[in-house]
Order: sequence, then C-alpha cells, then structure tokens
Amino acid sequence: MMMNSLIKNNIESVQNKIKDACIRVKRADSDAHLIAVSKTKPVSMLQQAYNAGIRDFGENKVQEILEKYDKLPTDIRWHMIGHLQRNKVKYIIDKVCLIHSVDSLRLAEEISKEAAKHNLVMPILIELNIGEEASKFGLSLDQCEDMIREISALPNIQIKGLMTVAPFVENAEENRHYFKAMKQLSVDIMTKNIDNVCMDILSMGMTGDYEVAIEEGATHVRVGTGIFGERNYQI
Repeated sequence: MMMNSLIKNNIESVQNKIKDACIRVKRADSDAHLIAVSKTKPVSMLQQAYNAGIRDFGENKVQEILEKYDKLPTDIRWHMIGHLQRNKVKYIIDKVCLIHSVDSLRLAEEISKEAAKHNLVMPILIELNIGEEASKFGLSLDQCEDMIREISALPNIQIKGLMTVAPFVENAEENRHYFKAMKQLSVDIMTKNIDNVCMDILSMGMTGDYEVAIEEGATHVRVGTGIFGERNYQI
C-alpha cells in the first residue's frame, strides 16, 4: 500500500506542476500530455500508475513492450521513445500509438513497410539531437527539414511532430534555449506546408526539466523518475 500511495502521490505532484507551468505561459493544461516512462519498471508498478489514471506509457526497448503488453489493460497507449532498430520494428508496429525516435530514412522505410503489412498508418516523430551530444541519437537542426521531406513521401506513415532528449543538467534553465529552438523549428517546418507533415506534437522534457519544456511549448513530456522513483522497488 505504501508504494501504491507513493506512485499515486508522485503522479498528482507531476500533474500539478504541469498545470502550474501551463498557467504561467497561459496554455490550457490539456495541451500538455504526461507520458509515464516505465522502462525497467515491473508490471506491478505500471498497474499502480494505471490505477492512478495514467494511460500513456513510454518504453525504451522493444522487448519491454512485448513483455508488458499482454499483462496490462488494453486501453494503454504505448509510446516507443528509445532508439529503434530496424529489425525490431515488426514486433511493435501494431502495438504502439506513436514512435518518437525516428532518426533516419532507412528506419522510416522499415516502419512504412511494416505498417503497410498491417494496413495501418503509423504516427511518428522525427528525433533531433538538439544538444549535438555524441552519445545520443537524432538529427542535427540542419538535417531536419531535408529528412522530413524524404520521409513524408513514404506511404503508411504520418509525421506528427518532433522529439528530443535534451542534455542532462542540474539546472533546468540551462535547457530552455534548446526547447525554444525545438519550438521554433516546429513552427518553421509547419510554415513549409509539406504534404503528410503536421507539427502537432513536440515531445521534449523529462523529470528534471519538463516544467521548462512546457513553458517553451512541449505538448508531451516523458517523466520516469518523477513518477516511479530512482530505483526498482521490490513489490
């Protein structure tokens, strides 16, 4: 019961901070969606988050989605937020609602091919490496528009926006300029009126900086530690 109430309290705290951030910049709090990042967490903890009202869960690895998918309620919206290998696309194409981490034409082509097999249109986000960190995946700002134009021509895919993992910082304000740049890029791309491209989604901000991300235009924030805690609990 103690862990159950802790997760519930954490979710309420995060949701309140999301509302407060929206109020500060005069956005409707319904514009900012919370994704619970459940990587490495056991099904029991996900169920507790579900019981507290969470329906969007983000996973970094295909294997974890496959292990959890059939053990949890069917109205969960699964988000693939980690680096996706082309040979793993087929396993999740009919299980996830959104792939956040598309960073190459070859990956997009594989998603298109597998989506066609299932007669579905897969919403995707284009991943930017906004901090230009060598350890992270994603396109540079300069590569983004050309890649979007190429990917947008593929069938059975719809580009819904952009995603980034900002640098890890102690002070969230240090990432504000990255979030501003992401928002500006999404606005710039929208003005190009590229077929099969909309910029409805801006997936950015994590436990340490999601409030700043929302202030700068994030529509989806990905919070793991802030909900589930720093470590795996024995439940």
